[in-house]
Amino acid sequence: MDTMMLDSTIKVVEPVGILDGTKAGQLRAQVNETMGNGADIILIDLSGITFMDSSGLGGLVSALKDVRLAGGRLCVCSLNDQVRILFELTSMDKVFEIYENRTLFERTAFRH
Repeated sequence: MDTMMLDSTIKVVEPVGILDGTKAGQLRAQVNETMGNGADIILIDLSGITFMDSSGLGGLVSALKDVRLAGGRLCVCSLNDQVRILFELTSMDKVFEIYENRTLFERTAFRH
């Protein structure tokens, strides 16, 4: 998983492969570390995720709670069809701030 800095307060986390229970714990730790390094907005770019199970989604929810408790903002983008369906079936599409892709995030994220 790589973290790319867009500016001093926004960081992008890019997990790859299958987001399951093992990777979800790693993702949550990376998000917490990123918050600890001064980011107040984190974008999780899911374009590299080929499959996500309920444990992966649970890890994202935990990361979202951690970020919100720290006063930050967590967004996700680039959901494939399987991930989008998982979000919709669990109503997490109403909980997460979701962007179609990174470009749309960059154009619209600061209008909130």
